[in-house]
Amino acid sequence: MLFRREFAGSALTAALLSVWIPAFAGWGFNGAPFPNAFIQSGDMTLELACDRMRFAPAGYEDARDIERKQGLSMRFQKDEAIEAGAFQAGRDNADIRIVDNFPVEIVFHEKADYDFVLDQIDKNAVLNLAMIDGDISYGIFDLEGSGAAIASLRAACGRGAAGTPAPAEAPEGVIYCGGGEIKRQIEFRILEKPADKWDARVTINGQTIRAMTAYSYFGNSESPPGFVVALLGEDRSEFLVFKDGNEDWLEFGDYSYRKCN
Repeated sequence: MLFRREFAGSALTAALLSVWIPAFAGWGFNGAPFPNAFIQSGDMTLELACDRMRFAPAGYEDARDIERKQGLSMRFQKDEAIEAGAFQAGRDNADIRIVDNFPVEIVFHEKADYDFVLDQIDKNAVLNLAMIDGDISYGIFDLEGSGAAIASLRAACGRGAAGTPAPAEAPEGVIYCGGGEIKRQIEFRILEKPADKWDARVTINGQTIRAMTAYSYFGNSESPPGFVVALLGEDRSEFLVFKDGNEDWLEFGDYSYRKCN
């Protein structure tokens, strides 16, 4: 079955043209320890990490629809009218799930597929994310400026411009200390090859729990300065990781925990 297509050009349907939305803000890039390229368009966001992409549509029902159908059509356009390529994400080539209670996460089975998607985003003008079984669009993103962001992503992920991104690793050996009456030492790590959605481990005073990374924790709202990632524990605990210059800290409950080693 053909999932990837690249071609000279074809006219899009009127349904796709009618939902053209200009970008709300340009492409951005966050570096180590969790590299990601991102853009916001209206009330939607798109995030590209080292080994996966996340799409927060305008409404939760759209996210549920993508997860329920287990499919997302990615259509790459040279302009508003000419389609240059496409990728059909589905059960056979990707894991599609809702994370952080809202965004849709697509983890590609094959490195070559994600490379193809990044290449198409890099060299085209418009990305249309549409229903797998129709011409209804979930969202459209302006790709102007995406090339620099993707080049930075690939360099930070350690593969270079022609290679495939690799999963980000949490900095090893970082311990956060603090708390109120109960003093805690907290550390975490991001798994390189998680077997399921629990792609992180958090250890508190020697006790370890599974957690899920949430890079889009704040949804379409602006993240606070220094925010890196949220870790959502299987026991419903939440850890917010921050880094600002030489300052490293973690927020858990009502307390901030500072790097202490």
